Amino acid sequence: MISYDHPVRVYYRDVDKMNIVYYSRYFEMFEEARTELLRSIGLDVTEIEKAGTMLPVVEAHADYKKAAGFEDELVIRTNIPALPKGKLRIAYEVLKDNDVLVSGFTEHAFTNAEGKPTRAPEMILSVLQKHF
Repeated sequence: MISYDHPVRVYYRDVDKMNIVYYSRYFEMFEEARTELLRSIGLDVTEIEKAGTMLPVVEAHADYKKAAGFEDELVIRTNIPALPKGKLRIAYEVLKDNDVLVSGFTEHAFTNAEGKPTRAPEMILSVLQKHF
């Protein structure tokens, strides 16, 4: 398993009138943490795309357990639990003081630049294999 902890601070823009992080903001946090996870292991999203591979989200899910609020300091624990076959699954936990507030996942297809499904490219698999 590949894992990465990404720190996030909750800003006023992230909360609703009840001072609770608006539910869709977690998916933006997931995206930020996912990008940093990939970068941390040597996979730059821009370079992946320049090589002709896209990673569109084909499924996204979140379970909301506890609320986060304005100025909370969170950690988005992001991991790739298994080597991809047809799709890449990335799991997330949003933590505050090691307490899980939100858990979820995104699933990504591999496509070419025209959006046609492809197998996981060797350039991605070889980097991922080094970390398992």
